[in-house]
Amino acid sequence: MLTRRHIRVKVMQSLYAFNQAKPDRIEVEEKFLKKSMEDMYDLFLLQLALLVEIKNKAKDYLDIIQKKRLATSDDRNPNYKFTQNRVIELLEQNEYFQEILEDRKLHHWKKDDEYVTLLWNEVKESQFYYDYTQTRDGDFQEDKDFLIAVFKEVIAPNPKLYDYIEDKKLTWLDDFPIVNTSILKCLQKVKEKASYMAIPRLFKNQEDQEFALDLFRKTLLNRASYENDIVSKTPKWDKERIAEIDRILLDMGVCEFLKFPSIPVKVTINESIEIAKEYSTNKSSIFINGVLDKLSKEYQENGKLNKIGRGLM
Repeated sequence: MLTRRHIRVKVMQSLYAFNQAKPDRIEVEEKFLKKSMEDMYDLFLLQLALLVEIKNKAKDYLDIIQKKRLATSDDRNPNYKFTQNRVIELLEQNEYFQEILEDRKLHHWKKDDEYVTLLWNEVKESQFYYDYTQTRDGDFQEDKDFLIAVFKEVIAPNPKLYDYIEDKKLTWLDDFPIVNTSILKCLQKVKEKASYMAIPRLFKNQEDQEFALDLFRKTLLNRASYENDIVSKTPKWDKERIAEIDRILLDMGVCEFLKFPSIPVKVTINESIEIAKEYSTNKSSIFINGVLDKLSKEYQENGKLNKIGRGLM
């Protein structure tokens, strides 16, 4: 689930937290980094589980109106199309998904089901739901398109859901956009002939998991030496005037240049630029691009840029 960019963002946030708190031991902040990534995965799982709970809430609602005393003909014969959505059924059929929700004690929607009701009402009143339920039959692609549209346009942007996420865990605020994008990618990948919806693991592989801690530790332990190189390429900038996020991203970029032989220079620079656009000032990406480009060329000239493999320079 976590891409290398997501991992870099988490490392950047942990380095920033380290600068602010100045703990006695690196291990303290490493623990924070690990927990931050695990918490992000919890949010991802909760957002997926929310789709199931909204579907269940819809079924409860339709069952009730079907049995009400003064039911209309439409009430007595409600449209259960959403409650039979094939994509949600594939999600429910994933035993790993059910087990991991239980193992991680992610029962939020059972305890706070008023938010599920609120979101179901929003879905029910949406144009997407109206168009979707004009027929009682549909194919897999229609189910998939509907779910993606409703999640993207109705559920994810809901301000009450945002407030709930903020209230439950403050660190989830930064994770929310990334997680929602990951949910959409997960939904888009679902195939009709699958026996269940595949749920990505937190890390793609062991190498990515090790990359997170390695980048954090190596940046932190070597940043004093990196700073001299960075200052030499910013003669017109007072060190104290450089935005703290920019300084951290420069440290991380230099660390990748010198300590991660398998990561191409262009990848490091591009990732640093994109993260700066998202998390720092308007001019930060241009500043970071210029400094890292100069440093990479200098390291290459003096033999410090020891990259392995073709196309990595």
